[in-house]
Amino acid sequence: MKFPITALLLATVASQAFAAGHGITPMVTASDQSVENGIVSAEMVAAGENGWLVVHRTGADMAPGPVVGHAPLRAGENIDVAAILTEAVMPGDMLMLMVHAESGGMSTGTFEYTLGAKEDGPVRVDGELVMTVITVQ
Repeated sequence: MKFPITALLLATVASQAFAAGHGITPMVTASDQSVENGIVSAEMVAAGENGWLVVHRTGADMAPGPVVGHAPLRAGENIDVAAILTEAVMPGDMLMLMVHAESGGMSTGTFEYTLGAKEDGPVRVDGELVMTVITVQ
């Protein structure tokens, strides 16, 4: 069976990217959006290891506030990540979408973070939180 060269090249690049999962630079890409369906989405989230996309309330001070939603992440690139909101969010509210680790807790696969805790805490790159802020439409 013959494969087109582009398919082989794509498979090789994808395999290399998957194998280098821990070498990925964590990031979050999201846009202002309506959350009337009870879900906030990120277009893409990159994570160096399995973890969480955590939705915090925030304000003009850009400090992370209470958690109002979360979604699991796989190591590598995660496309169209949807987090179910656990409380009402209104148009004009600001939300901080942040990458958290899956570490330090008592149970793998259970989101255990509470504001300020070390369990499943925020990921930092060069001392900075990995996050983006959106405004609810």
